Amino acid sequence: MTHPAAPQPQPLFGLASRAASAPAEPAAPAAPMTRAHRRVILASSLGTIFEWYDFYLYGAMALLIARHFFGALEPASAFVFALLAFAAGFVVRPFGALVFGRLGDLVGRKYTFLLTIVVMGLTTFMVGLLPGHDDIGLAAPVILIGLRLLQGLALGGEYGGALVYVAEHAPASRRGLYTAWIQTNATLGLMLALLVMLGTRAVVGDAAFEAWGWRVPFLLSIVLLAVSSWIRLSMAESPLFQQLRDRGGASSGPLGESFGRWRNLRLVLLALFGLVAGQAVVWYAGQLYALFFLQDVLKVDAGTASLLVAVALLITAPFFVVFGALSDRIGRKPVLLTGLLLAVIGFFPLFKAMTLAANPALARAQATVQVLVRADPATCSFQGNPVARDVDFISGCDVARRALAGQAVHYAHEALPPGSAAEVQIDGRTLRPPVLVPAPGGHRIDNDSVRALRSFRQDVGAALVAAGYPAQAPAIGAGSATWWQLVGLLVLLGIVVAMVYGPTAATLVELFPTRIRYTAVSLPYHLGNGWFGGLLPSIAFAMVAGRGDAFHGLWYPVLVAALTFVIGALWLPETRGRDLAALR
Repeated sequence: MTHPAAPQPQPLFGLASRAASAPAEPAAPAAPMTRAHRRVILASSLGTIFEWYDFYLYGAMALLIARHFFGALEPASAFVFALLAFAAGFVVRPFGALVFGRLGDLVGRKYTFLLTIVVMGLTTFMVGLLPGHDDIGLAAPVILIGLRLLQGLALGGEYGGALVYVAEHAPASRRGLYTAWIQTNATLGLMLALLVMLGTRAVVGDAAFEAWGWRVPFLLSIVLLAVSSWIRLSMAESPLFQQLRDRGGASSGPLGESFGRWRNLRLVLLALFGLVAGQAVVWYAGQLYALFFLQDVLKVDAGTASLLVAVALLITAPFFVVFGALSDRIGRKPVLLTGLLLAVIGFFPLFKAMTLAANPALARAQATVQVLVRADPATCSFQGNPVARDVDFISGCDVARRALAGQAVHYAHEALPPGSAAEVQIDGRTLRPPVLVPAPGGHRIDNDSVRALRSFRQDVGAALVAAGYPAQAPAIGAGSATWWQLVGLLVLLGIVVAMVYGPTAATLVELFPTRIRYTAVSLPYHLGNGWFGGLLPSIAFAMVAGRGDAFHGLWYPVLVAALTFVIGALWLPETRGRDLAALR
């Protein structure tokens, strides 16, 4: 058995040489895509689009989920718990990668990622049927979180299976193009989720949608599950894996081979820190965080923000394939590293341009209104706890900072002597945040604190409006100049995402031997996307609250992308043209 050689420092964009870890396949003219190849791509793509559709339905409807399943809590705490349930799906994705990756390398690609789609589809359908808190009490949120965990586990096994299956069918000269179709699926799944929600809301009306119509997109997943499962059942096993198994060369311990042998573990670590970590933060910042930014920071109407993002996603989806095909011609590294570099230098200007276009009054207030938080620094906590509740942040400093950060306010800090009471100054007006008191048992704040917290937030909102902060962004008419300006900015973000994400699948597949490929590809991908990417909103909010700057959270994706650029430029091998059959 041969193994890839240890990665060596490469020229900056990988153009001058190719890693010698495996022989390259002879160059061949690009043949047209055959009917069989199109069927393979369709079978893999439909399933992963469906899985991402399922996964993002929950994220996009977190407010309604909070209301129906965490209704016993104060609204702000209920929303935090709903986001926690969403984040739980990201956290368990690497464990799903281990479970299903091992299964895929032991028994085969086809039946493993058929199993993942069945688990994902059934759990999503069950969310649509699950009674709310008013009907079955505490059991409702407990069952919901359990379903989210199952969805995350299934998604952890889906991506690796789909891209490995496609790559092991693809000709070497077009592997970047073929696998790039899988890379469009996260974007298309998010777009489909947004369009189905918008369509359902338009048909049943706002009131009915919030009462029961939100269940319809979850229930529709059973149709997608039936179609996707039927197509996948008709497919054959991956030819490379079948040949390996026929020769008795399949791994009997893919986890041990992948992570217990330094030669392979080093490639896994390189894939994580020299490729996937940067790809993950660029994708989440450029697409999902952009949606949150429009709604929660810029105060754009939720329906308008969703439509803007959906249109931009539709326009940019083909670019994943374009950049995947380009990586077949000039190499994976030039495309990947250029995208990372553009993200590093472009995120701040693009998000600031979105602010000026969508809510110019907010941009003006952030620049001119003087807001100051004065407090004893010892009472100011780190705001990045992903399971945070109001009871976790009870000091006056924390109450003030969370209220201001939630309103996208730019504010400064001033240290007061130990023991001093916190205060907020908004254009000369002084407000004193309450110190919250936990209720008996310590799981919530007491009723007096709830009332004091609501009153303080209302007073802060009124003072901000009086000082010039807008309560809402101005209406943005579909097709207006502002509307198209925002679509254009979102498209630019999407193109940067496509440059990084498009060639990622081919690069991951070409790094690892066939006998452990499913396992070795899946874990770094889901560690990167589940943890580096999935926790981006929580980390970004903590950075915003800590600094008092609505844009400060962007430093997280920028710094991670910059680190990945450096590691990838120095040590990531150029993998274009590798012979996958020789990687055993």
